[in-house]
Amino acid sequence: MSDASEIDPRAHNREAWDRQVALGNMWTRPVGAEEIQAARHGEWSVVLVGLTPVPRDWFPESLAGVELLCLASGGGQQGPILAAAGANVTVFDNSPAQLARDREVAEANGLSLRTVEGDMACLDAFPDESFDLVFHPVSNVFAEDVRPVWREVGRVLRLGGRLLAGFMNPAAFLYDWDAWEQRGERVLRFSLPYSDVRDLSKEELAARRERGEPLEFGHTLEQQIGGQLEAGLQLVALREAPRSASEEQGPLEGFLTAYISTCAVKPLKQGR
Repeated sequence: MSDASEIDPRAHNREAWDRQVALGNMWTRPVGAEEIQAARHGEWSVVLVGLTPVPRDWFPESLAGVELLCLASGGGQQGPILAAAGANVTVFDNSPAQLARDREVAEANGLSLRTVEGDMACLDAFPDESFDLVFHPVSNVFAEDVRPVWREVGRVLRLGGRLLAGFMNPAAFLYDWDAWEQRGERVLRFSLPYSDVRDLSKEELAARRERGEPLEFGHTLEQQIGGQLEAGLQLVALREAPRSASEEQGPLEGFLTAYISTCAVKPLKQGR
C-alpha cells in the first residue's frame, strides 16, 4: 500500500491534465468551426461518456437562454457546442490548460463563454440556484469523494433544473489493468471504493506520478447514484455505453460496458 499523506490529488491532477493538453489527449482536442456553425443552426450533439451522443430529450427543447454549467468539462469540446446552440455557458475545470481550450474556441468563433478554475467538489464561486442545467461528463473519476460533488450540484441547480452526468462503471476498478494490458489477463485485485493513492503499491504509484498520469478514484454505485438522490435529485433516465474504439477497452470488454450516464432533475417541490 502507498502513503497518501504527502500527495495532493487535486494539485497532481491539475498538472497532469495540463500535460495531457500538451500531449494532445483526445479529450483535450477542441471542436472546429464547422461544428460550431452547425450547432448555431440546431445541428449538434455532445457526449457524456465515450463517443455516444447524449439523447436530445435529456436537454430542454431549446437551449436559448439556459444557464448551463459544464462541470469538470474543460477541453474546448462540450462547452463551445452548447454555447453555440444558445446556452449561457460556464465551463468549470481544475486544469488551466483545459480551460484555455474553451477560450480559444470561443474567441475564434465569436462565442460568449465563461471559464472558472476550481475543484468540482467546491462550487463556492456560484450562488445557490445559479443554473438550469449541469453537464458533468466522465470526470469524477478524478475526485477522491464524489458525494460533495453531488451536494454542490444540488445546491447550484434551480428548481426543475437537470443534471446530466457520466461516470465509469465501478466494476472497472476491481481489476488489475497492468495485468490486462501486459498479458491480457483478467485479474481481480481491488475492492470498492478504489483509490490510486491508497491501493496501488508505492512503486506503482511512483511510476504513475513520474509518467505524469492523472490519479483516479473508483466510486460505488451507492456513491454515484445514491449520492445524487441524497443531494435531493430525482433520477429520470440511465444509460450504459462502451468505450470509444480509440480507447483501451479494458478487462470489462465482452462482459460489461465501461460507462454509465444519468439524467436527474431537481424537483419543483422540495422536502416532504
